Amino acid sequence: MAKSVFYHAGCPVCVSAEQDIITLIGEENVEVVNIGEVRSRIAEAETAGVTSVPALVTPNGNVLHINFGASMADVKG
Repeated sequence: MAKSVFYHAGCPVCVSAEQDIITLIGEENVEVVNIGEVRSRIAEAETAGVTSVPALVTPNGNVLHINFGASMADVKG
């Protein structure tokens, strides 16, 4: 089974959501990407449809924006 990808920027809202996602779907089912630290993956997130973080991209390509933390424009600086 393909993994979901959870994108976040490292803020407290994002870290809290990360822990909840891992608890809900299991660490083995999600790849966590902190785009605040791995900036090379910002374009990937935007291409997937992420407009704000934290966001979960499902294996089917659906983007679930969770508890608005920061817009992608804010993340890019």
